[in-house]
Amino acid sequence: MQQDRISGQPVITAERVTLRPLQQSDAGLITLYASDERVARATRHLPHPLPPGTAEAFIRGSHAENRREDVWAIDGTAAGMGELVGIVALARMEDEEERRRQSEIRYWVAPAMWNTGLASEAVSAMVEANPHEAHTMFAEVFQDNPASARVLTNAGFEYLGDAEAYSVSRGGTVPTWTYLKKLA
Repeated sequence: MQQDRISGQPVITAERVTLRPLQQSDAGLITLYASDERVARATRHLPHPLPPGTAEAFIRGSHAENRREDVWAIDGTAAGMGELVGIVALARMEDEEERRRQSEIRYWVAPAMWNTGLASEAVSAMVEANPHEAHTMFAEVFQDNPASARVLTNAGFEYLGDAEAYSVSRGGTVPTWTYLKKLA
């Protein structure tokens, strides 16, 4: 697995996609896809409408030395798709003792790529690469998004329970399903 010179993050290759660190040229496609209300409503963090400059700030943050989350573009160039068809991210979860080594995986794909298996492929590749060397990965999806739940079960995640999470685009708390994947 090769490392990106700038971010130090690995570049992860799967069958149809490459997971690579974000670059400034991704801003236009991130803005295009993240501005879609369907994408924003499936995430906790994306506002809708998307304020100007959000994608550029997101990209800068993804390269910050003190970042708690590593972000990769789902790049489909090798398979004749766009250079950015989605995002996958790993956030380090707080652990004072650093023994549990836990990460939370988040992802979204462009609506044109829904139901193509690309999200499952990207999440599975991230789990297999396990760049944070996590012992456990967690994920959550909104209960009105069963397709994202299938992405997780396809990658070997197990249902853990119901919870709630605040969604910026929805302006409120939304019921979620929580998933877990033990890696060590």
